[in-house]
Amino acid sequence: MNLVFRLAWRNLWRHPRRTWLTTGAMMFSNMLLVFMISLQFGMYGLMIDNTLQSFTGHLQIQAPGYIDDKKMRQTVADIVPLAESLRTEFPEQKIAARATGFALVSSKDRSYGIAVFGVEPAHEPGVSTLPGLVTGGRFLDDNDATEIIIGAALARNLRVELGDELTLLGSGRDGSFAAAVVNIVGIFDSGITDFDRSITEIPLGFFQDVFYMDGSGHHVVINAGTINGVEVLQGRIEAALPADGDLVVHDWDALQPGLQQAIKADMSSAFFMYGILVILVAFSVLNTQLMSVLERTHEFGIVMSLGLTPGRLGRLVLLETSIMGVLGLVFGAILGGLFTYWFSVNGFAYPGMDEMAAKFNLPARFYPQVSTLSLLIGPVVVFIFTILAALYPALKLHKLHPVEAMRAV
Repeated sequence: MNLVFRLAWRNLWRHPRRTWLTTGAMMFSNMLLVFMISLQFGMYGLMIDNTLQSFTGHLQIQAPGYIDDKKMRQTVADIVPLAESLRTEFPEQKIAARATGFALVSSKDRSYGIAVFGVEPAHEPGVSTLPGLVTGGRFLDDNDATEIIIGAALARNLRVELGDELTLLGSGRDGSFAAAVVNIVGIFDSGITDFDRSITEIPLGFFQDVFYMDGSGHHVVINAGTINGVEVLQGRIEAALPADGDLVVHDWDALQPGLQQAIKADMSSAFFMYGILVILVAFSVLNTQLMSVLERTHEFGIVMSLGLTPGRLGRLVLLETSIMGVLGLVFGAILGGLFTYWFSVNGFAYPGMDEMAAKFNLPARFYPQVSTLSLLIGPVVVFIFTILAALYPALKLHKLHPVEAMRAV
């Protein structure tokens, strides 16, 4: 085996320029794949975390069936004491109680149907980025105050400004008539028109009074900071809930099913492009090895006439390809890992990303997520395809006849 390896190594460097070009193509493609896949995973993590931290949270405690029906009577009893007990037991997590209702909001000129969220002013900033999006006025600061924050699109539609009054008309939890007059203390702008048009927030205590909630609510929102470890945290939260209750804990995948689907769709398109890159490298290897076999046809004819079988010659060609593939895999993964690590520390920004990121309350720089999977998945796939590409030149040797081969020039 040592002799065969030395022979394969010598054959590779008969044409060092061609070998380096082919190996270099594999190294560059592996380096590019490591960086792009790591950046893609990092962007997915950023997208998931920012989507969940914007409003939904990583986990929510709800009444059974509420996630499907969204009926107001499906409530969590004594929701504020429950949130307080969870904050005491899990001080490292951001936890806030919410209630949700629907109402007709009216100004002097117009009326619109909206979703009204009752929130804890002191704890809502920990589970939502919406308080940070208030561009005019302020966020809520009193749990029982008759005040409201609305989106910029809704403010334009209602033709209202800070300090104006709005009338809310809706149905309470028991089916009774719910009505209130509120003052606009803040206007937020998320950059998403539909969100700004349909979402409003009022203090939770005030919400419970208006909608006759009797101390109950609909969600206890938990912001874990990152999706890593959410499954373990979900089990801990479930164990901490009252044993006599029938509450359920939903993770982010159940709360935002469309998010996972969007990631899968993006991964499909991205891996299609990666596949094209891998195929181009495979054809480069095929061209190199086919040229190498054709150049050595006379030499192969001589050694076959001396008793060397076509199978052993084919294995020699595959070994040559494997050596190039291993060089491309190792050096490509190392260079890609170092290149990606630098960006994982310093960040990567697209031109013009600063303004758009600030508008959506997102960080302006992306950080690639370096992992064993992102380091190896691309280079290993390239290596496998280079071996597959070398099969054709190797199998071509089985059709080679010694006499005809020795006549080749």
